[in-house]
Amino acid sequence: MIKLDKTTKKALIDLFQKKGIGLEGNIIKMVDHDGDEDFQKYLTECKQKDIELRKKRLDVTKQVQEKNNELLKLNEENQKIMENLQNSLKETEEQRIKIEAQNGELILWKDENEKIQVDLQDAMAKAEQARIEAESAKENAENDLDLLQKRTQSELISTIVKVALWVIIGVGITTTAMYGIALISKQDTQIIGSTWSNMFGILLTNAFSIVGTIMGIKYATENKESQN
Repeated sequence: MIKLDKTTKKALIDLFQKKGIGLEGNIIKMVDHDGDEDFQKYLTECKQKDIELRKKRLDVTKQVQEKNNELLKLNEENQKIMENLQNSLKETEEQRIKIEAQNGELILWKDENEKIQVDLQDAMAKAEQARIEAESAKENAENDLDLLQKRTQSELISTIVKVALWVIIGVGITTTAMYGIALISKQDTQIIGSTWSNMFGILLTNAFSIVGTIMGIKYATENKESQN
């Protein structure tokens, strides 16, 4: 045990009373109050204060540990957040690169599409021009064919009419000549005259019938073409 003189004891008590500074820790147990009631009271107060200080220090230590644990948790969460953020940034960068690549492909596709549209428009214009030219050629061919058909038809009709007239005239001249010979030779002309009259009427009738039929066909053909 440590024994102190009265002067030291008094100095310790005054320091404690004036400034609140006293002995701490295990040294309090090592000091002997030596029957001094004031010093014993001082030691008791120092011990009590030391207990309270230790308790406060323990509470502070616990609080610090709790804060440290919270900080560690926050640090872990921050690290996770940073990792997630880095992953997000990485994914964003990959998406940006992918989008830029897709934009480049879209630009190329757009250029090719515009080129194809221009080529298609040119092809359509050429096809339309070819169609117009084909229709014009068809119309010209139809007109030429129509003119040729009309010319051929006119020539055929003219030929038929001429042949029919020549046949009628020939038969009429032949019958008339036979009738005249009979008159000159003073033969019986009753039968020949009747035959000549009937023959001449039949020829005229057939001639007008042929001409009327041909004109009717021509009129019907022209009327049908005008309706079309």
